[in-house]
Amino acid sequence: MRTLPLLADGFVDLVLGSRCVGCARPGRPLCGACRATLPVTASPRRPSPCPDGLVPPYATGDYDGLLRALVLAHKERRVLALGAPLGQLLAVAVASAVGAVGAVPAGPVVLVPVPSRAATVRQRGHDPTLTLTRAAARATGRVSGGEVLTASVLRLRPGVVDQAGLDAAARAANLAGSMTAPAAAVRRLARRCPRAHVVVCDDVLTTGATLREAQRALEAAGVPVLAAAVVAATRKRSAGPAPVARS
Repeated sequence: MRTLPLLADGFVDLVLGSRCVGCARPGRPLCGACRATLPVTASPRRPSPCPDGLVPPYATGDYDGLLRALVLAHKERRVLALGAPLGQLLAVAVASAVGAVGAVPAGPVVLVPVPSRAATVRQRGHDPTLTLTRAAARATGRVSGGEVLTASVLRLRPGVVDQAGLDAAARAANLAGSMTAPAAAVRRLARRCPRAHVVVCDDVLTTGATLREAQRALEAAGVPVLAAAVVAATRKRSAGPAPVARS
């Protein structure tokens, strides 16, 4: 069972010599003082240049300082105890994204994580984006009182390389046509949530290529996308208002 490794990792994170990723204070991976400084609001963050047709993306802040330290420690160093606070941050972005489009018709909000490469998941020993998305769904549901679900309906086709170090054009080329939403997964989602309001989720927004490809794959399968939500956005390529939400 996956529960036992998670408990073991949490024990190591919290007890055996852990330090706060923000201030290096001995103890928890995120101390109370640093947790208190985390953003409690999110705003639209449009990459520049912005991929054509990208739905409004929302982020809680710049990919810098504490937010960057949290994402990297969870993703690369497997500090799994940080999944909860990162999930809460993603939930803030989700709530802002859903609230910004005005009155949403009846139906659950469905969070769809961008898929990770299988080799990367094996190397890291976990899927950080899926973990954050599930945590965000729980946190959003507790606050809103509505139904918020996670649906991993996207898959990566072979041939996608690691995005690190690629510029905007290279990222777009690498991801073009790389994702698919298998018909069986879409049918299961439709049966479970016939009037779902989909928000695509990721940890960091850089060029927008990943979110746009996820959106394309979903819409090609007949699944409309309401918005996108991330924990943080790179400052260099985030400026200006978000695109107007489509009805």
